[in-house]
Amino acid sequence: MNEFSNIELLALVRRAQDGEVDAFEKLYKHFFVPVYRYAAFRLPREVAEDTVADIFVKVWEKLHRYKERRGIPFGAWLFRIARHAIIDVYRSQRGFEEVPENLPDSDSLNHPSRTVEQGELLRVVRAALAELPRRYREVLILTFIAELPHSEVARVLHMTEGGVRVLKLRALRRFETLLPPEYRNSA
Repeated sequence: MNEFSNIELLALVRRAQDGEVDAFEKLYKHFFVPVYRYAAFRLPREVAEDTVADIFVKVWEKLHRYKERRGIPFGAWLFRIARHAIIDVYRSQRGFEEVPENLPDSDSLNHPSRTVEQGELLRVVRAALAELPRRYREVLILTFIAELPHSEVARVLHMTEGGVRVLKLRALRRFETLLPPEYRNSA
């Protein structure tokens, strides 16, 4: 996700705020994969795809409200919108599981013999995540799935960076206890 420096990213944001569709397209391409990972890990795939589209529509509509001088990086601001959009989906569509039992690995580069093994590992990880308190789950997904730095996770969750580190450490410790014994040393 470090394709642009902070200065280049802010320049793109300013250009997009001035209505340059081109600049917004670059922002979209830059943030799409982490936002999609974040949503796909929290929602069923068919809902995640629609939600990600809605997230970027909201970002475009609210772009004029982003102010760099408030000390919030653009990525953290965008992930706040994503987080709230996902919460809205939960409120409107109760009845589906947050973390589905199986997530097929569509990466064609993976060797077929590993598909079953990886599928089982993914099922175990998702099941353990589902057992975590919401705040623990959030910090782990933002850190490891969306690959946000601690500074941006802190801003998304309205915490200090130190608070994020402590929360992540507690979440990892709790997560490890939820794993079957055969997976604990490899986590």
